[in-house]
Amino acid sequence: MSKAIFELVDELPTSGLTISMLNALDFIAPGEWQNTVGFVNTIKTVTGETDDSLIQQIGERAIYLYNDRSQGYQTAMWLYQTVDSTDKALGAAALANKVGESIPLLGFLNSITPKSDKAQTIDLSLKLVAELVAFCQINGIPGDSIGDFVASLGEYSGESLIRMVALVCVDGLIPLGPDFLNKALSGLNQTNPNELDQNSTFQSIKNVIPGNNAGSKLNFIGESLDSVKGWMNGIVAANNLTPQKVVGNLQNFIQFSDDKLDYLAAFLDVATNYYEHTGTQTLARRLIERAVAEI
Repeated sequence: MSKAIFELVDELPTSGLTISMLNALDFIAPGEWQNTVGFVNTIKTVTGETDDSLIQQIGERAIYLYNDRSQGYQTAMWLYQTVDSTDKALGAAALANKVGESIPLLGFLNSITPKSDKAQTIDLSLKLVAELVAFCQINGIPGDSIGDFVASLGEYSGESLIRMVALVCVDGLIPLGPDFLNKALSGLNQTNPNELDQNSTFQSIKNVIPGNNAGSKLNFIGESLDSVKGWMNGIVAANNLTPQKVVGNLQNFIQFSDDKLDYLAAFLDVATNYYEHTGTQTLARRLIERAVAEI
């Protein structure tokens, strides 16, 4: 049995590498994301409510909605978790360092392998598609509603916005370089359905990706990435983002040399779970907002 939504929110960490990384990206969306944790605390934060009995009612309604299998909330949560299935052992090793001390990447170089550009492209694309499908699940609309998703991106805020900012920076700019979108789109064009089928994340989530087979799912993934190009390029342009600028902001908590960006990307991939963390927060917020509207 998967965990209850209140447990997932109560267990969100208040510190660690994921939190440090997201805070370091605050310069792109200043003040947008606060690391709100704890179920009751999240209800209070989202609603501004102080009445205990009302908070209890909202919480119970949110839990009820999450548990209702005919709604898409559990699928959305599973997507955020699955697409971010990190190697917890390395993350734990990294966190064994004292909090507040910067982590030298050097010690991990022998335990991480940078991904090829193609593997990184598939990774980036699958995270984006997970976001799109989760958005559709949460909003109760068909899973192939690319247009609705793209329209909503302009209204993303808080934890949803910082998640997409991290996607651009950590899964795009750092591993693939300044021209990451064109590189990823041409990489997808050169990917065949069999290569996609060999990807373990794709294997895990393929049943919820629109399409009848790997080929049509691959086309959908390409369409999805192409559809957010304008929005992502807008984020990059508005903040003059370069791999170096992003990396400069990460150097507050992790030490590495600039010629090791592919290793840095691989390290952040296994040592952080920003999709799951912020996805849990997004889901809790949506559930609470809906619960309030229904009470």
